[in-house]
Formats: sequence, C-alpha cells, structure tokens
Amino acid sequence: MNTFDEMAARYETPQRVQVANIIADAMRPHLAGCAGKNGIDYGCGTGLVGLQLAECFGSMLFVDASPPMVELVKDKIRRMGVHNADALCADFTEEAPAGLSADCILMVQVLLHIPDTERILRQMYGVMNPGGHILIVDFDKNEAARHERVHNGFVQADLMELMEGIGYTGAASKTFHQAEQYFMNQDATLFLLDATKPGEM
Repeated sequence: MNTFDEMAARYETPQRVQVANIIADAMRPHLAGCAGKNGIDYGCGTGLVGLQLAECFGSMLFVDASPPMVELVKDKIRRMGVHNADALCADFTEEAPAGLSADCILMVQVLLHIPDTERILRQMYGVMNPGGHILIVDFDKNEAARHERVHNGFVQADLMELMEGIGYTGAASKTFHQAEQYFMNQDATLFLLDATKPGEM
C-alpha cells in the first residue's frame, strides 16, 4: 500500500480543506470558457478542489493512481449528486489510457510528487485537445524543504520554459497564496500556472 492509499481516509484536514477552497477560488476565473467542455482533474486526491469546479465543465473525470482515493471521490460524486462527473484509477506517469482526451487538465499539488516533470507534462500535452489548456497549482521552490520522494517546489520561470519547449504556448504564472507550515512543515507559497496547447478547441 502506498502513502496516499494509507492517507486517503484522513487526508481532509481542516488546513487542507481551507487551502483547497482558496485554490478553487483562484482557478475558477481561468475556467470561464469551459462550459460544455470536458475536464480532467489529475491526481485528484479526494476531490477537494475539483468537485468545487465540476460545474464549470460539461463533464469532469477525476483521475488518481490511488484506489482508495478514487473510491472516496466516487462516493462523494454519488452523495453530492454530481451528474457530470466520474472517477478513474490510472497512473499517467507511464502512459495515459488510450483514447482519453480533455479540453482542460487540472493538476493541483501533484507535480511535486512526480519525479520526471518533463515526462508527465508531455503525457498531459498528448491527452489535451488542440486549443485546450492546463492549470497547475504547486509550490514555489523552497530550499528549506527536503524530502527524498518529492520536489521541493518549482521555479515558475523554469517550469514555463520547460513547458514551452514541449509545445505549450501562452504560459503565464503567478503566486497567489501563502500558508504557514504547509509544505514539509515549512511556510509555503502556491503558484497557479496556465498554459495552452496550440490549435482550435
């Protein structure tokens, strides 16, 4: 059983719920053109952010590599009566399921857990429909944060440069929130990055 399988039932701490609400509010204006479109919340966890944003889409697929997390999301979808959503257990770090595509991909505090940043961003680029966009929320780089299994945040300019090299266009990023002792027991700032796949949606 991996770490997130073990964490699933106790994941929703008051601090995580509070920060999820802030993140959802920051992302919502970027989804103004998504009515009728299909979205993927990749690494969705228990759906804390994505379930607040499902109404912005025609359909929403919640994806996580942890079966317990996916079961929790499915249960929430049923209990909340969210009719345009479903959940899938899948890991895109190797290969995305054949035939899966999206107009918008959300990745909230997911990138830091994936060792090969470029590979996963290429996978997401392949899943996105032309004209679609990706919204990434993650931590600004913090040298005081140390863990052998996760990145200690990202330099926004470096991440945008990497994405532009893959083919993403119009990348824009900004820091939008500061939280105390939120990232490996360190104070942390969160950024929101929005980038597009060229073409017509």
